[in-house]
Amino acid sequence: MSRYRAALDRERAHIVTLRVIAGALALMLLGAGLAWDRARQGLTLYYPPDLRSGATLKAGQVPPASVYAFAYYIFQQLNRWPHSGEKDYPEAIFRLASYLTPAMEQEVLADLKYKGKGGELSYRTRAVQESPGTGYEEARVEVLGNGVWVVHLTLQIIESVQGMKVKDTTVSFPLRVVRLPIDPERNPWGLALDGYARAPVRLATETPPESLPAALTGLP
Repeated sequence: MSRYRAALDRERAHIVTLRVIAGALALMLLGAGLAWDRARQGLTLYYPPDLRSGATLKAGQVPPASVYAFAYYIFQQLNRWPHSGEKDYPEAIFRLASYLTPAMEQEVLADLKYKGKGGELSYRTRAVQESPGTGYEEARVEVLGNGVWVVHLTLQIIESVQGMKVKDTTVSFPLRVVRLPIDPERNPWGLALDGYARAPVRLATETPPESLPAALTGLP
C-alpha cells in the first residue's frame, strides 16, 4: 500500500511540476507578445514615394526622398502667410517648433524680429512653391551620414501687400536636416530642420533685387 501511495505522490508531484512549467511558459509567451506589440508600435518605416521599381529598407532607415519631402513641406509651411506675416509667421513658428532644432528655431525667431522691425510683415502674404522643373531628384539630397542631410530646394517665393504683388523671386535654399530624438506624438517624422548649410542664393527675380541678409537668419 505504501509503495502505491509513494508512486501516486510522485505522479502528483510530476503533474504539479508540469503545471508550473506550463504556467511559466504561458507567462513567457505573454511577455514576448507584449514586447513584440510594443516594438511594432514604436517601429518607424519610411517608404519612398515611387515603389514601382521596389525598395529594400531597414527599419528606421530614412530614404533621401523622404528627407526631401520633409524639408520641403516644413519649410513651405513655415513660409506660408495666407493673411498677414505679422500674425501668420509667429503662429507658424510656434506650430512647427517640434520640427525645428533649437538653433533653427532661434534663427527664424531672429528673422521674425528682423522683418518686424523692417516693416516686412504687416499686411504681407507669402506663398512658397517648388520652381517649375526643380522637383525631387537624388542629387538634391546630400547624405552626410550619422543622420544628417543637406537638402537643396529651389523655391519660388511670391509676396503681396494688400493684394499687390511686391516680390516674385526664385531662391536656392541648402537646408540642413537632422534626425531628432523626440516624442513621435509631437513629431512623427523624427526629423528636424537645422538651419542653412550655406547661404541661400537668389537665382531670379521679377522685382528689383534685394540683398539677402548677411546673417543666415533672413528668409528672402
